[in-house]
Formats: sequence, C-alpha cells, structure tokens
Amino acid sequence: MLFFAAFIRPDIPGGYLKRALELVATFYAETDQNQDYLVPVLSWKDLLVTVEQGKIASILTIEGGEALEGSVEVLQMLYHLGVRGLTLTWNYRNPLGDGVAERDTCGGLTKFGKTVVREMNRLGMLVDVAHLSAAGFWDVLQISSAPVIASHCNSFSICPHPRNLSDEQVRAIAAAGGVIGVTFVPAFVCAANPSLERLLDHVDHLVEVGGIECVGIGSDFEGFDGFLPGLEDVTRLPCLTRGLLRRGYAPHEVRKIMGENFLRVLGKVLPASR
Repeated sequence: MLFFAAFIRPDIPGGYLKRALELVATFYAETDQNQDYLVPVLSWKDLLVTVEQGKIASILTIEGGEALEGSVEVLQMLYHLGVRGLTLTWNYRNPLGDGVAERDTCGGLTKFGKTVVREMNRLGMLVDVAHLSAAGFWDVLQISSAPVIASHCNSFSICPHPRNLSDEQVRAIAAAGGVIGVTFVPAFVCAANPSLERLLDHVDHLVEVGGIECVGIGSDFEGFDGFLPGLEDVTRLPCLTRGLLRRGYAPHEVRKIMGENFLRVLGKVLPASR
C-alpha cells in the first residue's frame, strides 16, 4: 500500500487547481504504465481485492488545501477523480487555516476549513493533520467524526521540531482511532545525528504514549532532499522491520506498524465500494 501525495506548492505559477489536475493525470498515467504492480484504490473493496492479488494499492492524496481554491464543489470533483485524502495545509496559511509555520498567530481552521473537514467525513476521505498549526489540529480533532491521520510526523519529545507532535497530540490521535506515520525526514528524526536507531526511538515513544495501534510508516520518500542513514530508499525498509524486532516488538506488532494500522483507518474512512 502506498500513498501518492500531489504536493501543491504555495508559490507555483498558473493556479493551484491546474497543478492538482496535472498531478492527478500523472498519477493515472503512472498507474496505467505499471498496471501489473500498481492499482488505484477508490474504495475499501478495491483495497482488499488489490492486496489479495499481491499488487500495490495506490491511494491518491493531495498535500495542500490550496488546490480547492475556496470551493467545496472542487473538493467533491477531486473526490470523483479518485482523490482519497487531503493534507489540509502545508506550512503556511491557506483558505482552510493556518499551517505550522504560522504559529505566532495562534490561528486554527477557518469556517471554510471546518466545512471541508465535515465534507471529507461525508465523502469518505482521509483528513491529514500533518503541517497543520496546533490550533488547527485541535479544531480538526473536535470536528471530525472519523479517525484522522498525521501522515508524516514524529515525536516532539524526542526531537523538538515544529513539525513533530506533542505527547498530548499523540494521545488525542490515538484516542480517536487515528494513526501517525513516522517519517524519515532527517530534521524531524534528530537535529544532530539522524539515524535508523533514532527513528526507532520515536516509534518506541509514540507506542509508549499512544499505544501500538496509533503508529504507522510515513516515510515521505521523494518529499525531501537527502536521506536518513540506514533508510536511504525503499529497498532498505527491511532494515526497519529488523530494527523493530530487535527492539522487542512481536511479529504481529511489527505488522501493525508496517501497514495494518493504516489499513484499519482506511477501512473506517473509505467508502465500502465505488
């Protein structure tokens, strides 16, 4: 199972929705070219069938609510095009609310942003709180009727980066049945010496605070420059599995972290069928 995030840069020329549509087209072109391996997933039934076939369930998401250009109807059409998740903001303010870099304003979701969350719940889309301001995070947790995800975040207690989550936020996501995808972005792992072992420290802490059910993998491969030593690319993921086993996690717990927890949330959020 892979999430394909269409990143909408706030500074792109030519319009946010245009860029989103270009990336949606790229997603389908790539899955068409690799249809023996990649299958676009639009429903829970699609996901189950794809996994049973031994193929990679490919879930299209958008990172950056700028793509909606202030319209719930655009959100609805993106859903009809196969988008099944939305990271509400990137680091900065957009029509849905404040990103994490706007923390001096203490702003949360806008009225439009709250409407978007409710509509995503109705449609069957993953609400992603990664990059969102703290106030916006708590707005989402109060509003959403479905579990939410933090697609690529780590623990602030282990590495005090603004993009990481406080223990209070971790407990809230866990209590709502959501999942935090630990990310391989070096700066989010450790300011001085990022490594696989330090990433495993994040996993240990998240499990201690929120429980085994709230931890998944949100590598952010292709989303940052450089690499995390020990997890340079997707071929190194078995090193993460072995590291979890060395830390004392049972095989069934490793399976939860490596994918089953995200599958559980998708089963609660995605529409049952097309």
